[in-house]
Amino acid sequence: MAENRTWTVSSPPPPPPSSSSDSSSERQILRFIPFQSSADEGFWRRLSSLKLDTLGLDQSPIPITGEFFSFLSACFYAPCSHPQVPNPLKLMAESLPDDPLQLVIGNRNKCPVPGTLYNTNTLESFRALDKDALLKMEARKVKSLDFSIFDDIISGKADEDCAVLSRFLLISFADLKKWTFRHWFAFPALSLEPPATLVNIQPASKVFSSEEAKSLSRACNEWRNSNMTAGVPFFFIVIASNAQVTIRPLKDWEAFHGDGEKLLFGFYDPCNLPSNPGWPLRNFLAFICLRWKIENIQFLCYRERRGLADLELSLVGEAVVLLPQDWRSPCCVPKAVGWELKPKLMNLAASMDPKRLAVSAADLNLKLMRWRTLPSLDINILSSVKCLLLGAGTLGCQVARMLMAWGIRRITLLDSGRVAMSNPVRQSLYTFEDCLDGGELKAVAAAKSLKRIFPAVEAESINLAIPMPGHPVPAQEADNVLKDCELLQSLIASHDVVFLLTDTRESRWLPTLICANESKVAITAALGFDSYLVMRHGSGPRPVSSDMLDATCNASDKTGDVNAIATQMHKLSTKNEDRGQRLGCYFCNDVVAPIDSTSNRTLDQQCTVTRPGLAPIASSLAVELLVGILHHPKRINAPGEISSSIVGSSDRPLGILPHQIRGSLPQFSQLTLLGYSSKSCTACSDAVVSEFRRKGMEFVLQAINQPSYLEDLTGLTELMESVNSFRVDWDEDDSDANVDD
Repeated sequence: MAENRTWTVSSPPPPPPSSSSDSSSERQILRFIPFQSSADEGFWRRLSSLKLDTLGLDQSPIPITGEFFSFLSACFYAPCSHPQVPNPLKLMAESLPDDPLQLVIGNRNKCPVPGTLYNTNTLESFRALDKDALLKMEARKVKSLDFSIFDDIISGKADEDCAVLSRFLLISFADLKKWTFRHWFAFPALSLEPPATLVNIQPASKVFSSEEAKSLSRACNEWRNSNMTAGVPFFFIVIASNAQVTIRPLKDWEAFHGDGEKLLFGFYDPCNLPSNPGWPLRNFLAFICLRWKIENIQFLCYRERRGLADLELSLVGEAVVLLPQDWRSPCCVPKAVGWELKPKLMNLAASMDPKRLAVSAADLNLKLMRWRTLPSLDINILSSVKCLLLGAGTLGCQVARMLMAWGIRRITLLDSGRVAMSNPVRQSLYTFEDCLDGGELKAVAAAKSLKRIFPAVEAESINLAIPMPGHPVPAQEADNVLKDCELLQSLIASHDVVFLLTDTRESRWLPTLICANESKVAITAALGFDSYLVMRHGSGPRPVSSDMLDATCNASDKTGDVNAIATQMHKLSTKNEDRGQRLGCYFCNDVVAPIDSTSNRTLDQQCTVTRPGLAPIASSLAVELLVGILHHPKRINAPGEISSSIVGSSDRPLGILPHQIRGSLPQFSQLTLLGYSSKSCTACSDAVVSEFRRKGMEFVLQAINQPSYLEDLTGLTELMESVNSFRVDWDEDDSDANVDD
């Protein structure tokens, strides 16, 4: 047993243990002021991010660090404004470090306290937690738990890291839909039986001589100013006969031999009441009694004012602590107390910026996908992609809404029309007010509507009519049309994805050509009355480099076939960057060039007359197709797949990546089709793209004004002539005609 080296403050030492039961009833039970807790908004925001992005459904304990402060005012974190209000233990954003092994270093403004967070997945789990069992686990190691107050005392860990004596628990449930956080703090303390009794307690200024007080204040300030000791909340104080004070860490106890010197056990006291010590003293007394077998204990409740030692506020007391009999057993699981009286509720929704709240709510569904079903979902890719929507009608409105639902925030809408009275019931971004006074520009009204729906979206509007083949341009309008073509080209070049959502075939030609030239991801959605087509375009033909040309020429020289050059060049033009077959575009199956489809049409032919359910279906499929492309390693060069090529969900959680999807409402059916690029395509073939690269917008103008130009260029004219010249001679057999009725 260690020698009982104590200093009686103003009373005689307690009687021997044999008579303690009688005399302890005459003494006052030592009352400790419980910790008060405070978790600021930054902590809960950090927890919500950690829950959504990292933890998911994991309910494992999380190490956290709290802080309490031992001075009355002028604190950077939480100044105490009233001498009767204890300083709280605070949790802040840095209490949840990115790296669980990251250490929180104390300083003179704060003292770090280790803790454990149990965050539950449901409110029912939060309410069902066995709080008594959690306290017991903190009090004594149970099963696989790696830490406990009792074991840390027995093992000597508390000698080296005394902050473990003040560890705390926090259980919580984060409702990330409502941004509310239910939580309950516990500050586990070993239950002393019988309770510690108080012999005396009074302000430190009344206990020490003037020389001792000066030396003690100086030693405490030096202790607090040192980076090595500022965050050490428990220590012992030695006062020599010459009034010189020395403060030592608990680990130096065995090396201390100070017979005849005065001894106190000090701790940072977060309480500022004039007659009661704070909660940390409770486990400190148990430590001293259990570890060093001292029962008559003098203690210093160290407090500060404006960052300096204040002996008027600090208290010196004496307590008698008897070691509970069951603590001597190696199998002892001591009782513990420490839960706050009731749980608390933090509601961040009211204090959050509405725009930020909208962003968090919009991202919630996507982040929840990653918990179980889609852990490979890359939200950063989705939020950074920039989409250009050509057409702000029935399809354009639906596609824009679906893009926002997938977390895509950068959307540009292009259209030249105005909102008509017939639009709002079919086109979801418009209202009756948009139709008044001749109608708002569709692109402008759609962009405004997107921002009203979701303020964080970066929606832009472009009022532009797309130049189209079959719609000749008068000479006086040629310059303006060329400017429109150049603007469209610059828009496509500055975006990552282009949706072709216009209501005529010929309006898709120029965007398809430019996308092929730029190798941009292009997705077409087109509607019939009761059918739809959704497809992704393949990459454009690769520019033929000098190395490729040399290799082709060398191959032809070896074979002696001069026609091999042309054949090989065509093969190269139909290959993508991965040497795979290029997927076809919207025009690859056509045998005629796009022409004027709007003139000389009846009203039902001029309007897009479709069953109302088609547009939402086709729009959703178009956006789902984009998400699949963005998550495929080959992106635009991803091979086309059909329904029979479904692979395991673990490899491809989003499913197959088709080339074309054709659906029919009358049959409630859907087909996935695959088509490759055509050497005679009027939009993406090597002949057309090469001519566009060579002549630029002059080529576009010529294609617009001369309907047969594209057919001549791609060989379609020759093809049709050969078909027309082909005649089938039928062999009529008279005998077959005489069939009995």
